[in-house]
Amino acid sequence: MKEEIYLKMNNHNAYLSKYACKDAEAIYLKENKNDIRTPFFRDIDRIIYSLAFIRYQDKTQVFSNVFHDHIAKRMIHVEFVSKIARTIGRALGLNEDLIEAAALGHDLGHVPFGHQGEYILNELSLKHNEGYFNHNIESVRNLMYIENYGEGLNITVQVLDAIMCHNGEFALGEYKPKKKTTKEFLEEYETSYKDKNILTKMRPMTLEGCVVRVSDLIAYLGRDIDDAVRLNILKREELPESITKVLGSTTKDIVNTCVLDIIDNSFDKNYIKLSDRVFKAIVELKRFNYEHIYNKAMTNEEKEKLKEMFETLFDTYFNDLKINNASSPIINSYLKNMVEKYKQNNTKERIVIDYIAGMTDDFFLREYERITKNRTVAKLNN
Repeated sequence: MKEEIYLKMNNHNAYLSKYACKDAEAIYLKENKNDIRTPFFRDIDRIIYSLAFIRYQDKTQVFSNVFHDHIAKRMIHVEFVSKIARTIGRALGLNEDLIEAAALGHDLGHVPFGHQGEYILNELSLKHNEGYFNHNIESVRNLMYIENYGEGLNITVQVLDAIMCHNGEFALGEYKPKKKTTKEFLEEYETSYKDKNILTKMRPMTLEGCVVRVSDLIAYLGRDIDDAVRLNILKREELPESITKVLGSTTKDIVNTCVLDIIDNSFDKNYIKLSDRVFKAIVELKRFNYEHIYNKAMTNEEKEKLKEMFETLFDTYFNDLKINNASSPIINSYLKNMVEKYKQNNTKERIVIDYIAGMTDDFFLREYERITKNRTVAKLNN
């Protein structure tokens, strides 16, 4: 019975494009025990049941400290990426399970307060000789070395690679997969801590990974405009006509235009392509969003304050590890639950980075308040 069910769940492979990644091609870093689920389908389950996935619900997408029920958080963004990518994948005959797993896991390593938080944590990582910090690399690290109390979740290499190479900040008109071995995937991962330019060179090893990457770009460009309009940061009429006449001006129109354009230009091809006209409009829209939305999401004063907060948390936790402060949450709530391998294989600095990177915005703020309050009490008692 079990084998019969597995074969049924494997049926979709017969209808996939010749360019799709079949389930039989799945690669694991560790031995995996089979059940009724196919490999990439199992990856989806492992990701959505992870602790990092749960924390998506309270992580900033663009706008922090905003009390508005209809402003997107990180959870909404990854769901948008998943839906857009699966639509493209289904139309092109690609492996939707691989696509969904990578889409849902692509931002697991995002830090509190979005890209500004990532920028600050990168500075701290470099300062403490832990190399470059990038959220896509931390997403992979999370799945390989942090989740499951430091044992990792044994996700397939194809999904890990799609997550690692997803960065939608680097827009391309054409995305062509780059075949790579497990060794080459691991080398790219390790090199990312030393070479800040490798992210611009990374290409997914599967066509499904290419779909997730372009879908990340499509998902945030339109939705961020809607959020900015709701917060009165931007008026929709301010969007240049050179963009709106090609893409439209709402999330619905932008997503629809881009998805249909990709399908039309990529059908039965071994690459994912946007038409020159649509790609040019996307590049212009991305530039417009940075100028009118992302660069205004935080004031300079807010950025400086956030930097001070990150530094406070980092220094406090690092000192707690040095003196083995058993009352500190980094020890009694985090480290005590991790396997010995995690504790022995990582520096104190890396453990602090992992801990802060995994925080939700609310927990980060509560911890800062707790630490500063304790410092004030200590001063008064001296």
